[in-house]
Amino acid sequence: MYYRVEDKYIVYEDQIAYLRERLKDLMVRDAHSVGGSYLIRSIYFDDRSDSSVYEIESGIDDRSKIRIRSYNADDSFIRLEEKTKKSGFTHKESARISKETVKGLIEHPSMAQAHLSSRYLLDEDGFLFRKVFASMNSRLLHPVNIVEYEREAFVEKNGNVRITFDKNIGVSRDVGRFFDRDIHAIPTMETGAHILEVKYDELLPDYIRKIVDFGSLQKTAFSKYYYARQIKEGNGDIL
Repeated sequence: MYYRVEDKYIVYEDQIAYLRERLKDLMVRDAHSVGGSYLIRSIYFDDRSDSSVYEIESGIDDRSKIRIRSYNADDSFIRLEEKTKKSGFTHKESARISKETVKGLIEHPSMAQAHLSSRYLLDEDGFLFRKVFASMNSRLLHPVNIVEYEREAFVEKNGNVRITFDKNIGVSRDVGRFFDRDIHAIPTMETGAHILEVKYDELLPDYIRKIVDFGSLQKTAFSKYYYARQIKEGNGDIL
């Protein structure tokens, strides 16, 4: 299985502006970008014991989570994803999924297998669907929240590097509104605070490392899903 490094840092607007200016001449914008950034919206699944929350709290490093993700609220391109973490490295498998199937998973999560058409089983991504849907049924996974944020991303082929600024991270418990154009998302971080993610294969090129002065940044194990679960729906207070 192919794993990557994924480091995270808390950054603020002035730091983002500084890094953006330095990165733009060395890296290219992500293809999803519209006007410099794009919207990511994900539904996360967990079991009735909130095992994913417990694993993060307990520092269990060999873990995985399942989510459904869309970009720029485009319901014609949706992905089912399983993200695995092991020994500090991450691996992600993903495949396209239909809007109809997503609706079935939102409305009837306990009957997930019934919404799996033969098309998913027979195509090249069938293994991922079989694995994910089997896990959904055996663990009785259900959708617990929507996490939404704006992503500004830079990419570099050398080292397969992705540097992203994830801004205005918010959460909603109303998973039934996943396909709505706009949702009411409660902020999960203090005003002005955002997340910088640096993802790469075995080595980060020196010319990028020198641009991003990691020594001046606050490294974090921030999990968007975990922090979203700490928010009260009513007033946005931390639980």
